[in-house]
Amino acid sequence: MLDRTAFLPVSREDMLARDWYYYDFLMVTGDAYVDHPSFGAAVIARTLEAQGFRVAVLAQPDYRTARDFLAMGAPRFGVLINAGNVDSMVAHYS
Repeated sequence: MLDRTAFLPVSREDMLARDWYYYDFLMVTGDAYVDHPSFGAAVIARTLEAQGFRVAVLAQPDYRTARDFLAMGAPRFGVLINAGNVDSMVAHYS
């Protein structure tokens, strides 16, 4: 049985700790990974997990290279991209 209280995998090591050799969706977020319902990426990822999908999280990747995006391998179904919890223009002025 899957422990739904554990954080979602953020690395290949986390995947292997769950005995995952593949995952279904990669959630890319501009925020740090915060597993709380006030963060949209966590809500979407946990909803997919509740439906039986395997979801990995890539938080604050270096967008200038492919290294971070390739570290966990390719997802089976897709990549979900979330800019973050706070709009970038709001972040500039706060």
